[in-house]
Amino acid sequence: MGKLLEIRWHGRGGQGAKTGALLLGEVLVNTGKFMQAFPDYGPERMGAPMRAYNRISDEPITIHSGVTNPEVVVVLDATLLGKVDVTAGLPEDGVLIVNTPKEPGEIREQLGLSGRKLFTIDANKIAQETIGRVIPNTPMLGALVKVTGLVDYEHLIADARKTLTKKFQRKPEVIDGNIKAIERAYQEVRGE
Repeated sequence: MGKLLEIRWHGRGGQGAKTGALLLGEVLVNTGKFMQAFPDYGPERMGAPMRAYNRISDEPITIHSGVTNPEVVVVLDATLLGKVDVTAGLPEDGVLIVNTPKEPGEIREQLGLSGRKLFTIDANKIAQETIGRVIPNTPMLGALVKVTGLVDYEHLIADARKTLTKKFQRKPEVIDGNIKAIERAYQEVRGE
């Protein structure tokens, strides 16, 4: 198998971590990549901590287990910091993206991190202002694509619109709001 990129999403039930991973997967499949996107949770309910994963490769993926050593970690809820070890298995050159209004340096200090690339984005604010609800998954997707360069920006927007249209064809305001959320996060993510 060729180069494999693994991503772990941390969130709470109802924030859209699973949907974010699936949306990223659909966008990448349309570029010819092989991918996996799946959640990891038990009988938890809305608000309980959960994880979702992506695996991305240029060749078929034969691994079928959770992601323990991701190159990228996406945190949809900053209240998980300190309660869940979001950096577990993340290498020193790995990427951490956190949904928070704080600057990357503040989060680095809070977690006592050295190494790793750290990015922050106020995805809750963006979601509230564009979608009308605090569901941070699509803003986090925009930040993730900006930080990693996984897919071309225009391709991301076109494929995300196509996928969202299938799901929300009778709610164009939801589609437009989510696209605006992706666009804003792509522009506003900050890192060190």
